[in-house]
Amino acid sequence: MFNELALTNGRVHEKNSPPDNGIPYETVLQNANVREATGNGKSEGTFLKRSDKYSTHSFGAHFVEVTWDPGIARLRVRRVVTVIDGGRIINQRPARNQVEGAIMMGVGMSLFEETHYDPQTGHPVNNNLADYCMAVNADTPEIDVTFLDYPDFVLNEYGARGVGEIGLAGVAAAIASAVYHASGVRIRRLPVKIEDLLGAPAAI
Repeated sequence: MFNELALTNGRVHEKNSPPDNGIPYETVLQNANVREATGNGKSEGTFLKRSDKYSTHSFGAHFVEVTWDPGIARLRVRRVVTVIDGGRIINQRPARNQVEGAIMMGVGMSLFEETHYDPQTGHPVNNNLADYCMAVNADTPEIDVTFLDYPDFVLNEYGARGVGEIGLAGVAAAIASAVYHASGVRIRRLPVKIEDLLGAPAAI
């Protein structure tokens, strides 16, 4: 009997029928009142295999709102809205936390973090947490993360892609563009410095 069955795409089905006609693994375990099962198997890996027909990268878009008050020289990131296409999101909470943390890395990259080097020795001068400026809780803006949650079955059977770094890519550029919209000053070198914004005409 078992010789007539096949396991494909997370389903148990008859060999002469398509996988969609089968039963999902979780249904089999639930019907048998079994909480877990172990076994051995193999499948063909797809990691690092190029496909000229499909793109298996993760994608993201960031929308940033900043506030700039030249009267008191105060620049803050007020709101970040991020939309991520990372395939199927298996666990929403840690995936969202990952992207939120990456956004804060982008805030630090664009407004605070800069390494200074000794021109004589080339050694970093601000090589400690007392002198190196980073974003803290008070600098955290309102963050809204949305996952498209489209499974990518070309990459793997789970349909999941990575969200490890996609939350950081483009955040600093989006903040710099928002600063230009708010202040009228185009910044092309990070971090954005207040002295570069002072004296600029206010954007309409």
